[in-house]
Amino acid sequence: MTSMGMTMAEKILARAAGRRRVEPGEIIEVAVDLVMTNDITAPLSIAEFKKLGVERVFDPKKVVFVPDHFVPAKDIKAAEQSKIMREFALEQGAIYFEIGRAGIEHVVLPEHGLTRPGMVIIGADSHTCTYGAFNAFATGMGSTDIAAAMATGTTWMRVPQTIKFVYTGTLPPFVTGKDLILYTIGQIGVDGALYACMEFTGPVIDQLPMDDRITMANMAIEAGAKTGIFACDDKTREWLAKVTTEPYEPVDSDPDARYAQIIEFDVSNLRPLVALPHLPSNVRPADEVRDLPIDQVVIGSCTNGRLSDLRIAAEILKGRQVHPRVRCIVIPGSQEVAKQATREGLVDIFLEAGAVFSVSTCGPCLGGYMGVLAKGERCVSTTNRNFRGRMGHRESEVILASPAVAAASAVLGRVASPFELN
Repeated sequence: MTSMGMTMAEKILARAAGRRRVEPGEIIEVAVDLVMTNDITAPLSIAEFKKLGVERVFDPKKVVFVPDHFVPAKDIKAAEQSKIMREFALEQGAIYFEIGRAGIEHVVLPEHGLTRPGMVIIGADSHTCTYGAFNAFATGMGSTDIAAAMATGTTWMRVPQTIKFVYTGTLPPFVTGKDLILYTIGQIGVDGALYACMEFTGPVIDQLPMDDRITMANMAIEAGAKTGIFACDDKTREWLAKVTTEPYEPVDSDPDARYAQIIEFDVSNLRPLVALPHLPSNVRPADEVRDLPIDQVVIGSCTNGRLSDLRIAAEILKGRQVHPRVRCIVIPGSQEVAKQATREGLVDIFLEAGAVFSVSTCGPCLGGYMGVLAKGERCVSTTNRNFRGRMGHRESEVILASPAVAAASAVLGRVASPFELN
């Protein structure tokens, strides 16, 4: 009997496990190509690493530290967290990105060519799945698992089954990767891909820019997935050619690969969407939500803080004013994004419109700082989670949206579609 083919995810894991093939459900040990942690999770990982009695990380060129959640430090505790990470990273000679030269981890690592096809990447952050946009197997883990991987260069995991998503049709104006992933989560639910790999395919995906793919992979975790993944194509190679000369080994799913499900969406009639409180699956067309006044808009994050996102927001805000009742906070995903946004005049557009342009940080996304919500306040945000209390008070509300919807909402002072602006 001939064996079935394998999916992209299975091929990457089989290679990393030194195996010819793996099957969904198997527990395997894999070699990791990159281990990443940030200023919230690194101190825990470092403490566990030291308990192991190991002197050095397995390979300093494969261990990355990024301070991004509470930087610049918002208080003494945040400063101490970053100090622990900084000192350990420098002592180990690991890859370390300091404020002023870096930014949000899931924007910075791809910018530096650290996320490449065929890699196994683990991070002490649930949105590590972002790197699946580059045909890598990337997933978040707890700080103890990260400590063990820093020491040994290996980790264990259960091979996930794969759900294949096929997107057909023609993408309408102002409908982006953010809308595609919100629509998908709205259709399958926040546990619709539980511990599965979401494989994103189809003619719409083939045309989708890398930034939009990154957004979709970033939010795979919001459907309960272990990771999301895309094929490596000309768009991937073009991106990588600008940021790295390192070799890489892409993988494709076999024609006879076995999937847990194949789900097809015709997205030709999709409109710009929002996810209402308090779940990413509570999805509605933005133009159907007309009676929700807002207090704040956040444009940025590891989901939508790239240059293309800021360009879309600036296109809508240009020559317009943020509603007098609304605080609009624009956060570049990295120092490189901030520099380019400045060169292109985007920052001027934001400031003229009455928005603020922030240092690169995760701050407001997790209710950390730079935009925490008070009781009863409502925010339209380009971030990835809108759970109760996510951005501040438990009785505040977060509405997830694309940069286009967020910018239109900032102008009109309520949830709005960009098509509502004259």
